[in-house]
Amino acid sequence: MTGDSDHSHYFEDREDAARQLIETLPLELLRENETVVIGVSEGGVYFADKIAKSLDAQMDILLTEPVLAPNNPEVAIAMVSETEEVVLHKVLVDAFDINEDFVYNEAQRKYDEEVLGYVYKYRKGKDILSLKGKYVILADECIETGLTMMVALKSVIAREAKNIYIATPVLDRAVYENLIAVCDGVFCPHKIQDYISIEYYYKNFRHLDFDEILRIVESYEKFKKQTE
Repeated sequence: MTGDSDHSHYFEDREDAARQLIETLPLELLRENETVVIGVSEGGVYFADKIAKSLDAQMDILLTEPVLAPNNPEVAIAMVSETEEVVLHKVLVDAFDINEDFVYNEAQRKYDEEVLGYVYKYRKGKDILSLKGKYVILADECIETGLTMMVALKSVIAREAKNIYIATPVLDRAVYENLIAVCDGVFCPHKIQDYISIEYYYKNFRHLDFDEILRIVESYEKFKKQTE
């Protein structure tokens, strides 16, 4: 479905967005195979949880941190994940004439100073769930540039996932074309021609706080112990 010419909200709230997203998923295929749902951002955890519950599947969070342009701290030029994978936004790196060594050094610093801290906050330092040979759904609340999702893809490929799908309520159409070429499927009820910002597509949008996200992640700890 594409965007309407006049602006109308696509979603009442997160619950409505999750319902619309789940309707796009091949639920039978995913239930027939061992599936793990990964939230690739803090906001993505909400949707990963809803998808996992609809599939009776395991869920976890993949922790990432952006590397920011030295001359524009609001622009992400790369992304590093907890598995130490790094993805560069080559167009921006070249446009800003940034040395790639700087980017990789900064990615290492972000990993050491930020990402490892998140791993302790959310998982008490434990590793992400085993993904080897499994169907993996990477879920996020939106996809604007695709940088976070690309580092997530790289991370789960390195963890030997069997099939990798992407699920999000709303994304940029050009990014959709890029992602569909590098994974097994992209599920999204609304592909936007000129993506603006996530709040624009919701009637009621509220950011989740740390405690809410932590509760969701910790609710799967018992399930994890039973499967170890």
